[in-house]
Amino acid sequence: MSTKIKFDQNSIKFRLWLYFLSLVVGIVVLIWVLQIFFLNNGYEDMKVKEVDRIASSIYHAYTRNDANLTESIQELSVTNDFYVMMESDGTLLLFTPEQENIIPVYRYQNQIPKLRASLEKSKQASLPVYFKFSTTYEKYSTLAYGRYLDRTPGKEVLLYIFSPLYPVTSTVNILKHQLLSVTTIILALAFIMITYFSSRITRPIKSITNTAKRMGKGDYNVKFEADSYSEINNLANTLNTAAYELGMADTRQRDLIANVSHDLKTPLTMIRSYAEMIRDLSGDNPEKRNAHLQVIIDETDRMNQLVSDMASVSAMRTNKVVLDKEIFDLSSAAASILASYQLLQEQEGYNFIFNTPKECLVYADKNRIEQVISNLTGNAIKYCGEDKVVIVNIKRVGKKFRLEVSDHGPGIKPEEIPHVWDRYYKTSTNYVRPTSGTGLGLAIVKEILTLHRCNYGVESKVNKGSTFWFELEAAKKEKEKAPVKPKESLPDRPK
Repeated sequence: MSTKIKFDQNSIKFRLWLYFLSLVVGIVVLIWVLQIFFLNNGYEDMKVKEVDRIASSIYHAYTRNDANLTESIQELSVTNDFYVMMESDGTLLLFTPEQENIIPVYRYQNQIPKLRASLEKSKQASLPVYFKFSTTYEKYSTLAYGRYLDRTPGKEVLLYIFSPLYPVTSTVNILKHQLLSVTTIILALAFIMITYFSSRITRPIKSITNTAKRMGKGDYNVKFEADSYSEINNLANTLNTAAYELGMADTRQRDLIANVSHDLKTPLTMIRSYAEMIRDLSGDNPEKRNAHLQVIIDETDRMNQLVSDMASVSAMRTNKVVLDKEIFDLSSAAASILASYQLLQEQEGYNFIFNTPKECLVYADKNRIEQVISNLTGNAIKYCGEDKVVIVNIKRVGKKFRLEVSDHGPGIKPEEIPHVWDRYYKTSTNYVRPTSGTGLGLAIVKEILTLHRCNYGVESKVNKGSTFWFELEAAKKEKEKAPVKPKESLPDRPK
């Protein structure tokens, strides 16, 4: 059973073959055109230029009164296969490629009167004259060339050069055979080079493709090899980073599903249990019934808060939240948040320390910033040390106000600090107070501060505590009298 080979015209291998082969064929065609076509059509033009160059060199040697002029002309005649004549005072001096072969010279003498007449008609002594003629004795044409070496009246010196225009047909045939051999060699070498380079380039790409297919099936532990060209190495390194991030995202997604399932399962179990208790036991006892109903209400609120927090994070990450910015006092906002924890201070011995300047005007979404302060304070209460001290500081840093929430708790390990802003991430340290929460507090803080485009971070040392902070631009007092800006659409989320 024969299998059909798939042919992809858009593949890199095919395109390399096409481009490289087109280049080679173009070069070969150009060589053929230059060597065959221009040799046939440009031979006479090249002869004229060559004769003119030789005549110019003789002219300059004559004007310099070169003592070796005769020897130089004879050498040029032999080297270039020219018949050279010089005429002065009616005397004709002959120079031939071979001294014993002077018969063609007398055949060319018939053209001298025609050259002399053309030169006498010329108004500029430096301009040469030339023409082509044929004889009955030869199978090829001859180029006749003439110019003045000296036009002084009574002392005129004329230079005549006769250059045979030999047929180039035999030369062209020889070149054709040579070019056929050269073309065959070039195409063979091109075939070998195309095969090598196309395989060299496409092999790592195929390897990356196969590895990417494995990654697409969920294997995020794959390794993209980077041992080729710089562009392919950069692609491999980028895909390795992507595989790592996808693996981390997959792990976090599984943790998220597990944590959400756990957080939903507990209140659902409580609601079912207390609903059955009301049905079977406390339905006729108002006091117990109300207590059981309150548990159901509390667990429902917890579920509602969890869903609300998840929706908030999702909305902020998809740029569906609109910031309602205004000028407000950051110090007053922080004070109102701390006041809500007065019950903890009175009943459980927590100590809240608040240091702030007199007035801290900022321009931001007040409700969202209060949510940030509340989440950071709640996190500090959850992880504070045995002294149960939570410190909130506001200070001026240049043109910004910096708010810090600190505790003396167990702290965070350095390798865990980058992950504290992730949803449902839990550090390896234990916390003192088992407060209820959705596990999304710091994730919401991160999203709100990102939307405000402000700096934020965390500083922590193990067994010494942690400090979470963020900075907001200070607002000028003059802005209080200015109209409040309309709600801003969220900027594009940085990638």
